[in-house]
Amino acid sequence: MVPTLMGRIQTRIFLLATVGVVITALIVPILPGLEGPMSERYRIGYLVLAAVAVLGVGWEFIYHFLMQFRWEKDWPTLFGLVTLVPEGLLLFLLLRSGAIGIIDPAPPASAFWTMFIVIWIAVWLVANGPMRVPFIRWRFRGGRVL
Repeated sequence: MVPTLMGRIQTRIFLLATVGVVITALIVPILPGLEGPMSERYRIGYLVLAAVAVLGVGWEFIYHFLMQFRWEKDWPTLFGLVTLVPEGLLLFLLLRSGAIGIIDPAPPASAFWTMFIVIWIAVWLVANGPMRVPFIRWRFRGGRVL
């Protein structure tokens, strides 16, 4: 079954709220370029994660529109990994421009890209592997978690 738009949104939010939160907790203390007290580092890390989730929901609508031109109405698995480039670039530019005002100052590029890439790969790996074990019927319900 091809994941539906609602299924992809639910899966994205669920994975960011589980895998993303755990990876953020582990990686924030060692991110390059972040300075200041640990509480400030975690605040920035989790705000960036929240921005990824919010922006990602918007991306899902764009991806859904683009998939309508494909015969199978779905991306190949590798496209799901490669989409980190446009999503990451847009979020990075929005942070740098100050368009996302709740994250001030914007994290250094090294911290942002390290965190973004590590979380993206972890979420992608879980979605394409272990996610299918506890949620056996997940793919048959169009990717919906609930």
